[in-house]
Amino acid sequence: MNLLKYLSLGFSLWFSIGVQAQDAPQDWQLRAPEEGFAGMSVEKAYRELLADKKGQPVIVAIIDSGVEVDHEDLKDVMWVNEDEIPDNGIDDDHNGYIDDIHGWNFIGGKDGDVAADQLEGTRLLVYYRQKFKDVSDPSKLKKKARKEYELMKKLEKEIAEKRQELEQNVMIYGSVQEALNRFIEAIGKDVSEITQADVAQFETDDQDLMRIKAILDNVYAQGASIIDLKEQLEEAYKYFESQYMYHYNPDFDPRPIVGDNYFDSSERYYGNNHYEGPDADHGTHVAGIVGANRHNDLGILGVADNVRIMTIRAVPDGDERDKDVANAIRYAVDNGASVINMSFGKGYSWDKQVVDEAVKYAEKHDVLLVHAAGNNGQDNDDPSNSNYPTPVYEKKGLFGPKRAKGWIEVGAAGPFLDETLPASFSNYGKESVDVFAPGVNIYSTTINNSYVAHSGTSMAAPNVAGVAALIRSYYPDLTAVQVKEAIINSVDKVHFMVTKPGTEETVPMSELCRTGGLVNAYKALQYAAQMKGKKKKRKGGA
Repeated sequence: MNLLKYLSLGFSLWFSIGVQAQDAPQDWQLRAPEEGFAGMSVEKAYRELLADKKGQPVIVAIIDSGVEVDHEDLKDVMWVNEDEIPDNGIDDDHNGYIDDIHGWNFIGGKDGDVAADQLEGTRLLVYYRQKFKDVSDPSKLKKKARKEYELMKKLEKEIAEKRQELEQNVMIYGSVQEALNRFIEAIGKDVSEITQADVAQFETDDQDLMRIKAILDNVYAQGASIIDLKEQLEEAYKYFESQYMYHYNPDFDPRPIVGDNYFDSSERYYGNNHYEGPDADHGTHVAGIVGANRHNDLGILGVADNVRIMTIRAVPDGDERDKDVANAIRYAVDNGASVINMSFGKGYSWDKQVVDEAVKYAEKHDVLLVHAAGNNGQDNDDPSNSNYPTPVYEKKGLFGPKRAKGWIEVGAAGPFLDETLPASFSNYGKESVDVFAPGVNIYSTTINNSYVAHSGTSMAAPNVAGVAALIRSYYPDLTAVQVKEAIINSVDKVHFMVTKPGTEETVPMSELCRTGGLVNAYKALQYAAQMKGKKKKRKGGA
């Protein structure tokens, strides 16, 4: 049972439980398909292919929300800039970044760090409103400007409607939280001590508390508890409040914290060395999937051995900014990363060209980019759907759009080898998505030295980045393009019909991604072993 729907208090409350532990092993993504799960055969590869081999260290850059660098399962695999002396306030290695020991934060400044930000559509609305504030007759605008004006009107309508919806949800979930707290107070016990029997025996004439009791009856009937309900309500309230206050709020602007000239996309040297930022949960989880320590008898096993995690903070609670993404990619390349994981995406792009140039820079320096396809259950091949950044360059070549060669786009798969294999939330695309990889209930590192299971294409991408790092470690003469070739040409082809995400329609897996298959580390390493390396020596790292 994944979701429980409650119809009470005049609204629908969705209560997420997630895939139960007995349904799939905690490390299912590392297992082999012959064990009954849609894993990547990682442990099989270590046992049968890598046991007598020695790899070389590989730097994997995690462009994300930040990483808890002293986590017990990550602290010994963090990248260390050995040319920089910690905390001396000097740019010892002259790379433009002071005290960048484990990476950099492009969304912070001397006075703090950006926590939340607007969505790109909201930022565009603010920009276009200023640009067209004196326009009285839009029909006289030139073609490009008229198109921007039309987008502004579209965004105005969408954002106004969204804010109205969010305001209502904030009020509803706030009211339910208040009612639940009154219910707990009325029972007279700490929430951790309240039992199903306590709820069943509770009597009241208060209509709100009666409805809370009805909700809790359903919660307990599904094997959950009042603590679960309380946590989910808090999470839901925080989610809607954040969207209302920040994501869809045209009056909110955190950028002054950074202190850069935001409209100058060529500016590179800004930010600080706060590797974690206000909330490093997402980035820490992603980092653990790639390379959590495999030798410390703690926590979990990352996909890649011999990995060094470089953390680059560029993703807030909201949409990342193109300037920051471009600078994050360039920082990773210049400081020796061989693989860059990008578990983020958005529906609009402010300055795609600056990101395109950074992607070309990475490709020129033989760095592989791995990107999450997104979680909207949409077809990314559809021109009306977007998930930026993309490997298709904005500036067209002589024969049409050009595409980055050293880029892997990843959809999310669940643990079961049946029609539910593609995650219901995963974006897909016969032409735009390369492969699928484990992305449902992936157990990994998180903040406060702990562990948690998350789902998303954000989890699928680092599984693939980990496989790429394995190949680059044990077959260092292969280029980024060759590593991609090894991964996509060795997939486990799916020969049964699967459910298209966001629908009830069943289709061949080949309709959802270019390869029609799932990443398999064992087969990718076998494929890599047969390839002749084309890599040239590179300055600055592996």
